[in-house]
Amino acid sequence: MSSGNAISLKNYSVVFAILLVLTALTTAAAFVDLGGGVNGVVALAIAGAKALLVAFYFMHLRHGPRLSWIFAGAGLFWLVILITLTLSDALTRN
Repeated sequence: MSSGNAISLKNYSVVFAILLVLTALTTAAAFVDLGGGVNGVVALAIAGAKALLVAFYFMHLRHGPRLSWIFAGAGLFWLVILITLTLSDALTRN
């Protein structure tokens, strides 16, 4: 199962520390009114950064085979479809 590109414990620790900082940043941003709906955009941007870190390092996509990238992309594509359909329903209601 090993692809020969083992990630060291130090790298895992650094990524974990970054995830903790981003979580604290999300919590801090929740208490600051940025106005104009920017809070949601900031929270989603931070969540996206955390999702990328988890996918690349803890799910081993960074050094994984291309088939793993295809399946991760397919999952992301399906998520976009579901969000688009949900928003198209919610935004067209009276």
